[in-house]
Amino acid sequence: MELGLAGKVALVTGSSRGIGASIAEGLAAEGCDVMLTGRDEAALKEVAAAVAKRGRRAQFSTLDLSDAKAPAALVSDLKKQFRKLDILVNNAGATKRGDFRELMDADWKDGFELKFFAHVRLAREAWPLLTASKGTVVTIAGIGGKEPEAEFGIGSSVNAACMAWTKALADVGKKEGVQVNTVNPGRVETERLWRRIRARVKDTGDSEAKIRGEYLSEFNITRFGLVEDIAGLIAFMASPHGRWLHGATIDMDGGEVRGV
Repeated sequence: MELGLAGKVALVTGSSRGIGASIAEGLAAEGCDVMLTGRDEAALKEVAAAVAKRGRRAQFSTLDLSDAKAPAALVSDLKKQFRKLDILVNNAGATKRGDFRELMDADWKDGFELKFFAHVRLAREAWPLLTASKGTVVTIAGIGGKEPEAEFGIGSSVNAACMAWTKALADVGKKEGVQVNTVNPGRVETERLWRRIRARVKDTGDSEAKIRGEYLSEFNITRFGLVEDIAGLIAFMASPHGRWLHGATIDMDGGEVRGV
């Protein structure tokens, strides 16, 4: 299917590795130029090189988006480099896990600053460009917002806030021509999942294959996700074929979330 994204400009936060890097490379494969962000400059250079191999332009920024001033600086840089913005993918941010009695106020603040307030600030700064292009905003939240876990109190709360905020933003988008949606990835093959698998292997002495099987049964999912699964969905959503999706929250999780 021709997605009709050639010549578009995308800004993908948290794109130095994992889901964000795959989204950036997937959009480049469909003809988009890409602005990348992350804290690991070496990793960003690798993603930028992969985008360039697709014949598309790539720029990157290592601004810390938890800094309240960073989103404005990032959008200013993007305007200088690309002059427009068609697709904003809010993907940056990871939150600390642990017992709520041991998580301090600073841990909660860090989680919300990077994975909630950074999204709000960036959308606010980018909104004039997005209204001009009749563009798309996709926020990557997570199924923890629907299926909270004791050890994931911060992440679950942040993801739920992201879903609520993007639903509200979608009302603005309806009036001003900007498409707004949320995607909740489930258990995707990233370093975060691998760390949990390796930790259980170490604790139990069991094989990785056995632990993987136990997790599949525990999570009650068809399989673990691939970063390419999420990237493909984002590309479709941002294309003319996915334009009727608006104000939606899509769980891409192999069937883990039981609620409707």
